Amino acid sequence: MEGLSRTQRPLDHGQVQWFVASSFGAGHRVVDSEPILGGGFATVWRVALDDGREVVLKVSPPPDAPLLRYEQGIAGAEARYFRLVAARAPRVPVPPLLHHGKDPEHGEWLFTGLLPGRSLRAWAESGQSLDDAPVRYDFGAAVAALHTVTGDRYGYDGGRASGATWREAFCAMLDALLADAVDWEVRLPASPAQIRELPERYAWTLDQVRRPALLHFDGWDGNVLAEPVTAGALRLRGIVDGERFLFGDPLMDLVSPLLYQRAEDNADHPFLRGYREAAVDPLVLDEAARRRLSLYRLHLYLLMTVEMPSRGITRESRPDRFERLADLLDQELLELSVETPSGRQASG
Repeated sequence: MEGLSRTQRPLDHGQVQWFVASSFGAGHRVVDSEPILGGGFATVWRVALDDGREVVLKVSPPPDAPLLRYEQGIAGAEARYFRLVAARAPRVPVPPLLHHGKDPEHGEWLFTGLLPGRSLRAWAESGQSLDDAPVRYDFGAAVAALHTVTGDRYGYDGGRASGATWREAFCAMLDALLADAVDWEVRLPASPAQIRELPERYAWTLDQVRRPALLHFDGWDGNVLAEPVTAGALRLRGIVDGERFLFGDPLMDLVSPLLYQRAEDNADHPFLRGYREAAVDPLVLDEAARRRLSLYRLHLYLLMTVEMPSRGITRESRPDRFERLADLLDQELLELSVETPSGRQASG
């Protein structure tokens, strides 16, 4: 299938039937199926079964595909996320997990229920004049509900980058990305030493995080499902792709929903209004919070840069993406190099 990234497997209807039979039993048949496009990591299909159910099949990259370090075992991670949210934050509209499968030849896959609605990205590309402020408000409130769930360790689970403190986990996450950059020969706008120094420089603010909150982390418009209601206003119907979840600072979840923006400069953004009104703790964007937000944007733009070769994205095929991310990384590096008003750059 054209347009797939290197991590996405081309499937046909016969292969989809194999996954159905392996998950639900040989007696279940596929009535209809089609790919769901828009993502760049897993292969996703909508599947109609002969028992009347509509489900989503999500197939991880092939077992031998080279991945980034934090992407190892990511299908199992998403299964754990869906179970965790269903048990401890049931008001958050995530798809019900129906099956998590693993096979030596076929790798890992998930079946979930099909949620209603289309992604915010799809609505934006539809050309229709719709009000997306209500769904962004709803999404902010849902993320605040996720943040009430507390983990027992910071960072990722499953043996990936983590730590007993948020500073330790964040340093481990950065180190893993920098190691990935070396593996994939990705040129960065700063040396690994310069980037590694930043969490220690701002240890005083990272150490203010004392609770490992559940983070979705991947809240861009492609993962937020919505439907229009009264007067063409979009409302939240689902949040998908929880495979990149981790435990840490709630502020980290304010970055991807405002992708390429700065939360601290958009206090009236509907996502932030929804978050503030639903959050248990006040959202305070003081100097320490601003420094952490800058670190988290740096991390996200670094991740988006390092992942490109694994997706088959080259500087020649997407010069716009390379240039934009390089500019954004430069901005955050410059921001983090400026002395704070309190002068607190060194670790405390």
